[in-house]
Amino acid sequence: MHGIIKRSIADIIIKRLKTNPAVALLGARQVGKSTLAEMVLDYIPNSVYLDLERPADFNKLSDPEAFFNQFKDYLIVLDEIQRVPEIFSVLRGVIDRNKKNMQFLILGSASRDLIKQGSESLAGRLSYIEITPFTQPEIPSVDPRIHWLRGGYPRSLLAEDDEASCQWREDYIRTFLERDIPQLGFRIPANSLGRFWRMLAHSHGQILNSSKLADSMGVSSHTIRNHIDLLEQTFIVRALPSYTGNIKKRLIKSPKVYIRDTGILHSLLNIETMEDLFANPVYGASFEGFVIENILVQLPRWQASYYRTSNGAEIDLILTKGSQTFAVEIKSSTSPKVTKGFWSSIEEIAPHQVVIIAPIEDEYPIAQNVMVKPLKHFIEQIT
Repeated sequence: MHGIIKRSIADIIIKRLKTNPAVALLGARQVGKSTLAEMVLDYIPNSVYLDLERPADFNKLSDPEAFFNQFKDYLIVLDEIQRVPEIFSVLRGVIDRNKKNMQFLILGSASRDLIKQGSESLAGRLSYIEITPFTQPEIPSVDPRIHWLRGGYPRSLLAEDDEASCQWREDYIRTFLERDIPQLGFRIPANSLGRFWRMLAHSHGQILNSSKLADSMGVSSHTIRNHIDLLEQTFIVRALPSYTGNIKKRLIKSPKVYIRDTGILHSLLNIETMEDLFANPVYGASFEGFVIENILVQLPRWQASYYRTSNGAEIDLILTKGSQTFAVEIKSSTSPKVTKGFWSSIEEIAPHQVVIIAPIEDEYPIAQNVMVKPLKHFIEQIT
């Protein structure tokens, strides 16, 4: 369907390598980290690449210090670093001895908190970059509806047809549960975690109710929170916190939970086509999650939250950075309408800008200082 798509973040990776001894690309499996690394290596002549899931490459690190010393003048790429977290203590000594930038490019399918040795041993030496599925600005030639339906994982999005895309995502979910989680050291039965994941999909975009989920699973609330943490740290789930501004109203405190990739969400809910999606009750929440994920990937340094009072007044997304505050309401209708609770929330928060995002072609005002915009226009504005 498409050739290799050059991702804009490749330039950021090269810039980080020039100013740091090591750079870590973290993101879900199959999100395109290895392809990105290959793009970067095209610009760096002296480099060596190890895929630590290949036995031959894994064995090359049987004496890591000897290997790193042999290639001390090269950029060394270590893919799937979570397989050998103990290597970080060796990397620290090598980095400090060589005293130069652009020594290591590390790729991992788990967060830095799961690869704890990295955050502890390489503090001040390692710059982290999260790699996400494709976002709208990266694929302007792809129909946004296809992007929404299939999600942003390259092999899913760029598949020949919806059936091939569905099959890839089903295989991905199975591999994640049966192989990836055990490799990270977690002893959670695949059936149990899979059932929990599907329950979260049915709660997509809703307030997290740990007690209700715990009762349904027959486990403790503590176990539910651990499962949420695990899926967050493997880039599968996003828990959006509640707004914490100085507001007189009583606010809901629990986070809202989203499956980060809508393609994975739809597979978990057996949604295969746009017709299936239109007929499913998750339609509105799915669009909300799609918009939120596309926005937050563009704004890694902004604080994101949602606003909901105990009487139900709400705003889907509040973006805060320094003294700036954006309020973003998301509507899946082409003729969006908002409630009285929306206007009272705006009055309470007093944001600098208010935007309603809907699946429309052209933006227009709905009230003074309140614009209705397509997602594409809003992303162009904030970036």
